Amino acid sequence: MGLLKINATLPEKGRDLRLDLFRGVANWAIYLDHIPDNVVNWITTRNYGFSDAADLFVFISGYTASFVYARMMLERGFIVGATRLTKRVWQLYVAHIVLFVIYIAAISYLALRFGDSEMINEFNVTGLVDHATETLRQGLFLRFKPVNLDVLPLYIVLMGLFPPVLWFMLRQPDLTMLASIVLWLLAGHFGWNLTAYPAGTWYFNPFCWQVLFVFGAWCAMGGAKRSVSLINAPITLYFCIAYLIFALIMTMAGRFPDFGALFPDWLYSAFNPNDKTFLPPYRFLHFVVIVILVIRFVPKEWPGLEWKIFDPLVVCGQQSLAVFCVGVFLSFVGHFELSMSSGSLFAQIFVSLTGIAIMTTVAYYISWSKRQDKPLPKPTPTKAG
Repeated sequence: MGLLKINATLPEKGRDLRLDLFRGVANWAIYLDHIPDNVVNWITTRNYGFSDAADLFVFISGYTASFVYARMMLERGFIVGATRLTKRVWQLYVAHIVLFVIYIAAISYLALRFGDSEMINEFNVTGLVDHATETLRQGLFLRFKPVNLDVLPLYIVLMGLFPPVLWFMLRQPDLTMLASIVLWLLAGHFGWNLTAYPAGTWYFNPFCWQVLFVFGAWCAMGGAKRSVSLINAPITLYFCIAYLIFALIMTMAGRFPDFGALFPDWLYSAFNPNDKTFLPPYRFLHFVVIVILVIRFVPKEWPGLEWKIFDPLVVCGQQSLAVFCVGVFLSFVGHFELSMSSGSLFAQIFVSLTGIAIMTTVAYYISWSKRQDKPLPKPTPTKAG
């Protein structure tokens, strides 16, 4: 009987602007991080700690999925909730295929146009030249992924498997979170992963990265509220600050070899290179620390979330899927632009700012377009005098 009882706390109705703001931050940072040899991507979080924008993106995706579909599943039943989730998975899949086709067509065209065969290797589309049909077929099955097209397939798989997870999360949130942690640790220990085409494995291992997605759902389903005394404890704050400083030092050690040489090899090699595929515990802990600090210092009702300066980020977060897809494509264009030009400091700043401006324009346009689709409010009839 206890298993069937709803034990989760549903999130309050109404939009949480923190989700939109931070998802906008993640989209901008993913765009900048995907452009190599770009000085502007030094502003993103990956340079100052173990976790980065991808962790944030997956966490918020899990939080939002619970936020949107949990109430629907409770009010209208598991089948309706699951079918709505499946509809979203289909939208993600279609977006991925459209992006996939445009991306590889652009890479192939530019490589042929400029006689740059290195580009085909650099963006992992060599298979298209030798085995085009099979490579495209594997792309439809999410097994073939050109460089920088790894996040959406992960998101599709996690959302596709989410209906039963959400069913359990509503009834036994802590047990579901524990099961997710066990799967993550076992996958890391035994090296479980999905295979990729033509060789290798998934860059974002779904068996490991699911823990961030489920953690997001757990926080949305009352996990953060139930932990509020721990989050606000002074000892937690001291630990979080100490861990962030340690992560900063270890990350800088990886960025600057002379600085890294100051540390014993066992310590340096434990954190460098930072393993993104298997999401090691030090990386997950770094993200949890950031979440704790945000919950503690940026409450949902913080007035600063309404500041006009944050509007572009919030709108990009609200139209996340389109902005993400545009950003991935623009990062390729930006990378190509820098490699074909001098790659000067001015060019790097120009490419970075232009890309973000285009992404933001797309987000504002989609927001405007959606508003036009809504019927106009009916005028109130005026009484004849």
